[in-house]
Amino acid sequence: MSSAVMTHVHIDPTGVAWIDDTNVKVIEVVVDKLAHGCSAEEIHFQYPHLSLSQIYAALAYYHDHQQELDADIERRLEEVDREAAAQQDSPFRKRLRESGLRR
Repeated sequence: MSSAVMTHVHIDPTGVAWIDDTNVKVIEVVVDKLAHGCSAEEIHFQYPHLSLSQIYAALAYYHDHQQELDADIERRLEEVDREAAAQQDSPFRKRLRESGLRR
């Protein structure tokens, strides 16, 4: 009996983990799991083109690299917060506020 190991995850040249044969990053599946408490089956409903094996592999990769991926998620959240704060004072938003169209 032969044994085959399939990881379903590969790392691109920039160090980003992707689910094999898809355009889905491991971190996308992980964020769904963390933010919404989704089970693998619920994630499968959101990503029907992924097999449960691929989803479980992504989650396993996360658990094996949790500190690194958690830091990446935190960095991304901080970046979103910075961009949102910068948008608050954009010239366009100022004009909207001055015209009374936006508070």
